Amino acid sequence: MIDIIREMIRADVGFEDITTEALIDRGTRVVADIVSREEGVVAGVEVAEMMAREFSISLIRWKDDGDPISGGERVLTLEGDARDILMVERTMLNLMMKMSGIATLTRSMLQRARAVNDGIRIAATRKTTPGLQWFEKQAVRIGGGDTHRFRLDDCAMIKDNHIAIVGNIEDAVRRVRDHVSFTKKVEVEVESPDDAVRAAEAGADIVLLDNMSPETIRNTLEELERRGLRDNVIVEASGGIKPDNIELYASTGVEVISMGFITASAHPVDLSLEIRGLK
Repeated sequence: MIDIIREMIRADVGFEDITTEALIDRGTRVVADIVSREEGVVAGVEVAEMMAREFSISLIRWKDDGDPISGGERVLTLEGDARDILMVERTMLNLMMKMSGIATLTRSMLQRARAVNDGIRIAATRKTTPGLQWFEKQAVRIGGGDTHRFRLDDCAMIKDNHIAIVGNIEDAVRRVRDHVSFTKKVEVEVESPDDAVRAAEAGADIVLLDNMSPETIRNTLEELERRGLRDNVIVEASGGIKPDNIELYASTGVEVISMGFITASAHPVDLSLEIRGLK
């Protein structure tokens, strides 16, 4: 992970921070605070620590990943060479702000869902920013959510385009089972109750009900129960699930709700770095 962080800083700095190099002598030491300007759930503290260690910047934690924060609260204190602190400031803040926004939204969605379905999981999807997958998924975990797949090799997920090419669900499940290790779960994305039953009968471990209404999801679960298949599969709902309808979907009885919304639409938590003085 540190290699990714180094590359982020190199890309931001270029050959040199021309403003800081012109104004501040090397060896000038300062103390700076990272402060929250709004409420949220903090994330990215461990990432900030990795960055600080890379530049021999001392760091004091006032908040840990997953802690609630309010406007005006101090999150971290940094002490070190002023040039180094100013050089990493924007990258550190950008990552923490983005991660904190995702953690905050995840925590909110989880609380809403568990108010009506105590055991449900809120999971991310692969609708993440290329190059930032780990940071965004880690933020989901910090917020109490489930990371789902990080990469294509984490779990076999048979989607509609796979089925369109292969021809049917049964052959797709069989061929994936023949190819992957027994250690990998097999998930099938379906768009109708009939296909959910077919996926369960074919031996899927997880059935993803894609873009179904809450009523259709309930009917699908009832049909799986009637056929003695309900206990054989984890049922996941996804597609069009947002803050204004998450309780409806959670109340259907599915085990998992996966949401691209929590990574793609999270509002960054506003954080700032304030130089407190010379050291």
